[in-house]
Amino acid sequence: MMQVSLDVPQSDVARVRDALGGPARVAVVLGSGLSGLADDAADAVAVPYAELEGFPRVGAVAGHAGRLVAGTVAGERVLLFQGRAHLYQGVRALDAAYPARLAAAVGCEVLVVTNAAGGVREDLRPGDLVLISDHLNLMGANPLVGWPGPEGGFPFVPMRDAYDPELRALMRETADGLGIGLSDGVYAGLLGPSYETPAEVRMLRSLGADVVGMSTVPEVIAARALGMRVVGLSLVTNAAAGVGLSHEEVLEAGRQAAERMKRLASAFIERLARIA
Repeated sequence: MMQVSLDVPQSDVARVRDALGGPARVAVVLGSGLSGLADDAADAVAVPYAELEGFPRVGAVAGHAGRLVAGTVAGERVLLFQGRAHLYQGVRALDAAYPARLAAAVGCEVLVVTNAAGGVREDLRPGDLVLISDHLNLMGANPLVGWPGPEGGFPFVPMRDAYDPELRALMRETADGLGIGLSDGVYAGLLGPSYETPAEVRMLRSLGADVVGMSTVPEVIAARALGMRVVGLSLVTNAAAGVGLSHEEVLEAGRQAAERMKRLASAFIERLARIA
């Protein structure tokens, strides 16, 4: 088996550190239609993904700006990824995990992952926010395949608390304080790019999934392998995945929920800084 590395090019590390202008504790990956937090960041320095040596060269997906933003949110310097690469674009899981790998390389300790997802659980409605409690990796790929680990040997990375319990509690407390409704749920990651059939939705429901999407899982696995703590949010874009869904609907649901997502993420970052 060919060995792979979770390391990133030093040129990317230097570029991002220069853009940050100092240490950053938190990195945020912004999913489809959810890039508004980066747009509102103060003292922002933007770096297009095309200018990063290690970022996979893929075509743009609607709703993904395709750039990294180093900016200030709630008084804290934060690294924000506006968009991501997906396995369905023909990249490896290792490459889809590049935001997590880069964030870890520049010293970030916490990764906040967000995504637009289809609702599998029947009570979920478009615009609902779901705090990810766990995930199902149904992508048929893992970013750690071929990685010998930092000490050599195969890295059997524990995933019991992939989504950090303390950070999840803090996110829930933050949402409650803002009066923002937040469900708990399991995220199922599929390869895509086709949306799920009704039969597949029934299968996912029987497996215990609450929401389904085509991203996030590779980033979370890599982040945990690199020692980062993770918290995740899904924006529900439709009530039943595979039934009458279009990418335009995904983006519209993101636009409608963008303000709540921004308020929640900003307040979470502020509260996280207080307990550092």
